[in-house]
Amino acid sequence: MSKGKPLINRERCKGCVLCIGACPKKVLKMSQQINKLGFHYPECVDEANCTACTFCAVVCPDIAIEIEKF
Repeated sequence: MSKGKPLINRERCKGCVLCIGACPKKVLKMSQQINKLGFHYPECVDEANCTACTFCAVVCPDIAIEIEKF
C-alpha cells in the first residue's frame, strides 16, 4: 500500500538521476520528455509502491522533489 508519492517540479530538474538511484523501491524513472531547460526529468511509474521514504527528495541537489505523505 502506498504511503505517499513524489511531487516532481519538472522545470526545476536538471536531470542528474540521483533520485533514481536513491529510491529503494525503484518507483522512479527518467521520462522521455524534456523540460524547458532541455533536460529529461524523473517521473513516478509505480506510485502504489512508494513508501514515502524521502530518499529521492533528500538527494536532489535542485530541490525539485517533495513527498506528499498519505
